Formats: sequence, C-alpha cells, structure tokens
Amino acid sequence: MIRAAIIVFLVAALATAILAMTGEPGHATLVWLGWRADMTATAFVLITLFVALAAMVGWRLLLWVVETPRRAARARAETRRRQANEVLTRGFLAAAAGDGLEARRLALKAADLADEAPGLVRVLAAHAADAAADPVAIQAAYSAMLGFPEMRLAGRRGLMQAALAQGDRAAALAHAEQAYALTRTARWAWRALLEARLEAGDWDGALDLVKSALARKIVSPIVAERARAALLAASAAQLEGSSDPKARAQAQDFAVEAAKLQPGFAPGVVMAARLLAADNKAGRAAQALESAWKAAPHPALWLAYRDLKTDETPRQRAGRLADLALTNPEARESRILMVEQALIGGEPGRAQEAARALEAEPLTARIAGLMARACFAAGQPDEARVWMARGVSAAQEPDWSDLDPEGRAFAYEPADWARLVASYAESGELVHPRHERRERTMSELPQLPISYVDSAAFLSAHEADSAPYPIGEGVYEEEEPPAPNPPRAGERRPQARRRLASAPRVAK
Repeated sequence: MIRAAIIVFLVAALATAILAMTGEPGHATLVWLGWRADMTATAFVLITLFVALAAMVGWRLLLWVVETPRRAARARAETRRRQANEVLTRGFLAAAAGDGLEARRLALKAADLADEAPGLVRVLAAHAADAAADPVAIQAAYSAMLGFPEMRLAGRRGLMQAALAQGDRAAALAHAEQAYALTRTARWAWRALLEARLEAGDWDGALDLVKSALARKIVSPIVAERARAALLAASAAQLEGSSDPKARAQAQDFAVEAAKLQPGFAPGVVMAARLLAADNKAGRAAQALESAWKAAPHPALWLAYRDLKTDETPRQRAGRLADLALTNPEARESRILMVEQALIGGEPGRAQEAARALEAEPLTARIAGLMARACFAAGQPDEARVWMARGVSAAQEPDWSDLDPEGRAFAYEPADWARLVASYAESGELVHPRHERRERTMSELPQLPISYVDSAAFLSAHEADSAPYPIGEGVYEEEEPPAPNPPRAGERRPQARRRLASAPRVAK
C-alpha cells in the first residue's frame, strides 16, 4: 500500500509539473446530478488522484477488517507450530541424552501440539521409549509406525533392534526379511540377513544375498566380488573333508572360482592349490599360487608351493622357490622367501646375504627367528642366540598364525569363516582368528643346541643394534616353554607341525 501511495504522488507531481511547464492552467468542468464544478486542469488532476488514493486506502482498510479473524487464526497456528517445534527439539535432545522420562513427557506434549507433523511425534515417541528402556512402549511405538507407508521401514528396523535386545533372533530376522522385501535400498536389513546366514553357515544363502545386493546397488562391485570369493572358499572348506567324490569336485570348483575372483585372497588360493594337487593337477595349482603371489604374497602361499613337488632335491626346491619370489621381488614376503630358499638349498652364505635386505624391517619374532636360523646355518651360534634373545620379546606376526601346528593353512571352523567373510568383504582385510584367540602356532624361534660356544664374538653383527640379554657362566639354558592349555570339550589337540627349514622348531 505504501508503494501504491508513492506511485500516486509521483504521478500527481509529474502531471502538475507538465501543466506548469506549458504555462496554460487549462479548464475542467464536472457536471454530476445537477451539480457543476469548474476548475483548472491541474486541480482536476490532483483531485482525481487523491480520490483514487482515498478509495484505495478505504478498500485496503475494509479488507484488513474483514480478514482480522483469519489473521488471528494464522497467528495462533504459527504460535502453536513454533511451540511444537520447540517441544520436538527438546524431546529429541532429551532422547539423545538418554533422559527417557523427560523425552516421554515431551513426546506426549508434542502429540497435542504438533498436529501437522504426526510422523515426527511417532519418531520421538519411539526414541523416548528407547531412552527409557521400556520394552512394551518400544514395541507399541514402532508397531504404530507400520500403519504409515512412509514409516514402515523405520518401524521394521526399530522392531528388529527391539527383538535383538530381547534375544529373539527369529523375530529380528523376520523383521529384517520384511524390510528387505519392502525396499531395494535397505542396507541394514541386507547386512542383518547376511550376518544371520553367515552365523548359520549357510554359504549358498549368503551368496544369493550378495548377488541381490549387487543388483540393487546396495554394495559396490568390489565388495560383492570379495564377498563372493570368501564365501566360495568357505563353501569349499565345508565340502573339502567330504568322502563323496562329487562333493570334493564341487569344492575344487568353488575354490578355483574364488582364486580367480580374488587372487590376493590367500585362503581361497591355498585351498584351490591343495585340491588341484590332490586331483593330480599340480600345474594349475602352481599357476594359481604364482598369480596369488604376484597379487598379495602370504607365507601360506609359498609353503603350499613348496609342497607341490615331493620328488626333488633341496637345491631344486630352493630354485623353484626363488623363481616364485622373483615374480614379486619388492614384496616383504619375497625377501623373506629368498632367505628361506637359501636355507633349504643349504647355502648359508646366500641366506645371510638375503637376510641383509630385512634389516630395515620392524623386528618381529618371525624376523628374529629367520635371522637366528641363518646365523646358525652359517656356523655362528652365538649370533643366533642374540637374535633369539631379541625375538623373545618381539611382536608376533598375525598372518603367520594361519598355519596351525600341523602345518595346515586356513583350517578354520565355520565361525572363523563367517568372521573372515564379513571382514574381507567390507574392507579387504584378512583377519587371523587363531592369532586373535592366541591358539598354539609354530614357534618362530628355532631350537638350538644348549651348549655355549666361546668361538665367535658374541655381538659381532649386532653391536649397533641393542644390548645383549645377560648370559650367565657355564651352560646356556633355554627357558622351558609353558605347558599348553588342555583342549576344550570337542576340541582336537593340535599335533607337532612340519618344520619349515634347516633348524628344528617347536610348536608354541
């Protein structure tokens, strides 16, 4: 209205200015209902404009009076909306803070105020019930969401979590299945179903879930590929021990497919090589192991590669292992393998020369044991004992625990495979259940003769590294290893595993 008044005055000023500039005031006559009015043209223009302005003001005033009730209603609604938003905000903050009583009180208040946001009120009621840890209220709040199409997915998730909290895994799985059927993008429902399949050892069902998740674009292709490789390896492990030839053939097919999908997944490759070798297909087994070594060297790979042939001399075996190491010469495992193959071939000088490439590596029990074996093979028992003393307190390498004391790689239980599948699929990380459970594995430190030799300088190769462990006079005695824990019910006591190189080693 202010803009309209400004426009009227501008038009009046413009008209008056034009008339004044012409120097002719003009003449206007108005006759209406027997009345006659004579005036100048300027006066007529101004009167007309002011009448128009008065009419506009009057009309706006009339409209303002008529709309007063509506304005009052809008003001009340705005105030109510503002109060509802404030109550909802305070309620969600109280639920996030774990104040269940306050959150429930505010949820009841919001139900009276937030008529325009019933969905938010139901969500607040559910969160308040969760914060108050009231199972009955939780069930009621999330069940109420199922009556609204846009809230069904949230309701199913809340009911699934409530069922899990009460230990009802069957009900939780049923809610996850319904949620997965409800929408194509429910990743949490897919993950819950996948974990249930893995826990039950249902590798085929888990494979179907991975394929459907890829089709729905819930997971990326690389995650799906890693999951498929791990699940195929788990399926092969389940069938490997079967006496049925068809089952063993199926296990071989699964393992070979897993090795092709992910050459860097050592469990699948080692299993494929083991099954192919048992089926007189040593050439294919060697190719699978070589491809895996190029992708991701692992200690279990070269041990499986070593055992492919049993009718060769130590030097022939050492040469074959050296060729394997040269397929990925810059890898840490390849440098370790160069030392191993030199020890197997009976060349201690080459073993010590290859060991120099590991001096910059962080010290672990495995590295210390390898150095000790190289020194002992070269006729330096005192140097070997220094490395053994350093290895006593050095960290263990988790990937080495994939080999059990019997020398069998990745002989996992279904629960171990389930965890391995979940971890490898999500992150590509190869977890090590034996290492995590601190099961007995092969000792990285060799057994050396207990007599102390006064021949060599005790620290000739290690003066710059660290001080030696104190040695008493007389006979050097190794600490007696602790007695192993007795096996649990149904658990097989591991036996002594095959030794890996030149010096004797024990299971720890």
